Parts: sequence; C-alpha cells; structure tokens
Amino acid sequence: MNRYEELWELVREIPRGKCASYGDLGRALPHPTTGRIIGRWMASCPPDIPWWRVVAKNGALPLYNRDPDQGADQRARLEEEGVQFMGLVVDMATYRWWP
Repeated sequence: MNRYEELWELVREIPRGKCASYGDLGRALPHPTTGRIIGRWMASCPPDIPWWRVVAKNGALPLYNRDPDQGADQRARLEEEGVQFMGLVVDMATYRWWP
C-alpha cells in the first residue's frame, strides 16, 4: 500500500459527524508527514473519500481560500452530518476525531 492509499484508508475511518485535522492525519500515518503535505495529497483524493471531514487544526476550512464554492460545499456537508460551527470554524473540542 502506498502513502496515498494509507491516507485514504485513514480518512475513510473518520466517523460521520466528526473531523480530523491535516496534521492529526499526517502524524497517524505509518510514515508520519506534515499537515501541509496531507493538504496537498487531499487535493487529489478519489471521489469516494469523505474529504470534507478533514479541516485545519483550529477547525477552519482552508478550501474557502482556494475555492469559495468548494469551501461552502464542505461546510454544508459537515452541517448535514451534524457538525456545528463557531463562526467560521468547526468546534474541534466537540467534533475532533483522533486517528
């Protein structure tokens, strides 16, 4: 299994209604890497990966910076799963999932 596949498997484990940070996922891989690298890898994830459950460590949605429509889609998907926001960020104290 390559590093991308290891990441995809980990992201698939994030339960509905929970979020993990890029850095949390990077540290949980068999060969740990940075959150910045995880962000790059997530940009090319397959369509069956619940990509919307991966957020910044403070609960922000970095996709808003790159593509506001995709950021809005991410927020809508999270809210549909019951994730609540405090302003523009996910309440990570409540919704964080630790791999």
